[in-house]
Amino acid sequence: MSAAENKRSVMVGIFVLLGIIIFVIGIFTLAGQQKRFINSISLHAVFDDVAGLKPGNNVWFSGVKIGTVKEIRFAGESQVEISLNIQADVQQFVRRDARVRISSESLIGNRILEIYGGSPQAPPVQEGDVLQSENPLNTDDLMVTLQENNKNLVSITSDFKELSSKLVNGEGTVGAMLTDSTLANNFRNIVASLQQTSANTVRASRSLNQFTATLNTKDGLINELATDTSVFRQLQASVAQLQQATSSATAITNNLQEASSQLTNGNNAAGVILNDPEFANRLKATMQNLETSTEKFDQNMEALQHNFLLRGFFKRQAKEEAKQEQEQEAQP
Repeated sequence: MSAAENKRSVMVGIFVLLGIIIFVIGIFTLAGQQKRFINSISLHAVFDDVAGLKPGNNVWFSGVKIGTVKEIRFAGESQVEISLNIQADVQQFVRRDARVRISSESLIGNRILEIYGGSPQAPPVQEGDVLQSENPLNTDDLMVTLQENNKNLVSITSDFKELSSKLVNGEGTVGAMLTDSTLANNFRNIVASLQQTSANTVRASRSLNQFTATLNTKDGLINELATDTSVFRQLQASVAQLQQATSSATAITNNLQEASSQLTNGNNAAGVILNDPEFANRLKATMQNLETSTEKFDQNMEALQHNFLLRGFFKRQAKEEAKQEQEQEAQP
């Protein structure tokens, strides 16, 4: 074998060795990215639409890559089951009530599977657990929404353009305010009046605050009524007495009204005396006759006392009366 052939064999061997080294490094690099040589557990999630997710895509938790998508297969009616591997050393941080959603690494980046949420009270996930899924936003629906928003924006822009042209031309109330100086002055006067009214309202509020402050002054009547129960009871008793006095006055007034009605009624003695003049004249004549009869009776009695037949009787009666008076005076 010549030296040239030996040199060529050595060069081929070197290139083969470099290729093997690069291949091994590539295998280890890919295995490291895919977490092939790291202890992991398998979890599952079911979606209605995986939105372009592929096996080998990364799994993220709290912004950290913790695994990869292992397998995607159909399950049930129009549903897709995803199997994912996560590192065993982060198993304690992922809870069974955590949720899974499909997201992107960037605006136009690769799809990823994101684990989020979970309460501290829930236990950690175990091998084969199924996590709750959240369906991704449909891009077609998003585009339809954007198109509808664009139409609305165009309509709003057209309306604003028409409105601004009317304002510039002085059409409508606002346009007239912008172009008519008289209307603008009237509007300024209205604003000034509103400001004056606001100032008056503020002053009235301050006066009312001062008045309420005086009502809350200590030792004042209102404060005593609001805070002192004894004063309130006294006032309540006074009101009750006033009500009783009012009731009594009402009863007296009713009695007086009834008595006055009886006096004006001719069916009783007092009414006859006050209202019947003929009876009053008769009553006067009767009284005069009684007075005359009394005088005549006194005269007759005096004449009897001077009569010699009855003089002894009256003397004995006088002695007995004198004796009774002396006995009464002698009594202590």
